[in-house]
Amino acid sequence: MKLGFASDHRGFNLKKELIEKLEQENIEIKDYGTYEEKSTDYPDYAFRLGQGVIEKEVDFGVAICGSGIGISIACNKVKGIRCAKVDSKEEAIATRTDNDSNIVAFGEKMTLEKAYEIVKTFISTPCSMEEKHVRRRNKIKEYEEK
Repeated sequence: MKLGFASDHRGFNLKKELIEKLEQENIEIKDYGTYEEKSTDYPDYAFRLGQGVIEKEVDFGVAICGSGIGISIACNKVKGIRCAKVDSKEEAIATRTDNDSNIVAFGEKMTLEKAYEIVKTFISTPCSMEEKHVRRRNKIKEYEEK
């Protein structure tokens, strides 16, 4: 399992702590930036992470900014990315099961423990192959191809 991470300056500290915790479990990490707390623009790093997921440099992505909203919007501009901003373990399960999301996003104010639980849940939850979910995901893909 290889995870990609991206954040802006506001998400930098949580990203750093989360990476350190996951590396202790021998999870391979690719950090797409930012690499410091200096003010920066989240789209720059969201696009890099999205491309990394699409090009299969990483299996899944984790994106963090002040609220988690902006970086999730930017990630979703990369063709083929399905990024969900989540606030709970239940939402992480739902977005993987129903939507086959490949990037999870959250805000900087989330605790390390909660962020860790969400990431672990996200990467360990398989997507559903139930017909209704496949049909809905295919509609999104078809629209994206237009």
